[in-house]
Amino acid sequence: MEGGMQMALPVLGIVAAAAVTFYAVSFSELREKSFRDLEESEEDEGGFRQSLSSRERKAKRKADKQAKN
Repeated sequence: MEGGMQMALPVLGIVAAAAVTFYAVSFSELREKSFRDLEESEEDEGGFRQSLSSRERKAKRKADKQAKN
């Protein structure tokens, strides 16, 4: 029994370290990808904009209304 515990404890430690490393690397890659996607979207749109201006909303409503007719 004692021999099994002496063998199992280091193996469990190695498995735990591998799991922590895997999740840390995965999280890091996801974060880098999301930052890359954010930068690309800002380049495509010319910067971050939260909402349309009132003129743009009015033009969009007018275009939608004309498209229905």
